[in-house]
Amino acid sequence: MTGFAHKLLIVCLLAGVSVVTLASAQSQAMPASVESYRLGPGDTIDVRVFGEDDLSLTLRLGEDGRINYAFVGEIYLENMTLLEVEQEITRRLEGDYLLNPRVSVTMSEYRPFFIQGEVSRPGSFPYQPGLTVSKAISLAGGLTERASDRKIFLVPDGGVVADRVRVSLDDLVGPGDTLTIEQSFF
Repeated sequence: MTGFAHKLLIVCLLAGVSVVTLASAQSQAMPASVESYRLGPGDTIDVRVFGEDDLSLTLRLGEDGRINYAFVGEIYLENMTLLEVEQEITRRLEGDYLLNPRVSVTMSEYRPFFIQGEVSRPGSFPYQPGLTVSKAISLAGGLTERASDRKIFLVPDGGVVADRVRVSLDDLVGPGDTLTIEQSFF
């Protein structure tokens, strides 16, 4: 199979077929579900307090991992689950502001992941739970003609270039991660 035919096959697979997700050393740290997802800067959450429209807000975590929530001030939420955020907001509202607050917190928008190198549309894209490298490449418009399907590297959220690891098309991508697709020389 020629290099071009091989790349065409990969693009077709990426466009039309879901790839089975396999665990890797890098992807084992990824949350298995929304319940275990840990918040980070750039995530947007919906906070709903039953019967209290003025306390029901959509908030984005700042670069410092904090939100500014009405009546209670700044709250540090980085690395917390949605359940932990519900409990923290309930604790802060209870007593001084409300007798028995019923708080619900859901994800509104995940922080983005980034993809660069040999893809049609490099840039940032909204993270989606269960996102694989192949799906991320599809979101970026597929591989260019020069792309290598074997020279794909991932820098985890908060990492530096020295932390980069080689990944396959089946590996998971996390929110805040950066993918780099390098050129193929053949």
